Amino acid sequence: MNSSDAIEDLQIRLAHLEAGLQQVSDEVARQQQLIDRLTLRNQQLQERVGELQGEGGSDAATRVEIPPHY
Repeated sequence: MNSSDAIEDLQIRLAHLEAGLQQVSDEVARQQQLIDRLTLRNQQLQERVGELQGEGGSDAATRVEIPPHY
């Protein structure tokens, strides 16, 4: 293998590595967007649960009771 073949081989490997790195970067960005959306939704749901707990108080209709077979 002469030096021009070695350089060409290295260039091919570098191109594949760059393509792989771009794919990983794209996937990480997509996952971060999903995490951000899920975090926001979780916060919204926690707020809603807090509101419902505040509204319900000790109302028998909203109270969760353990079934008698427990």
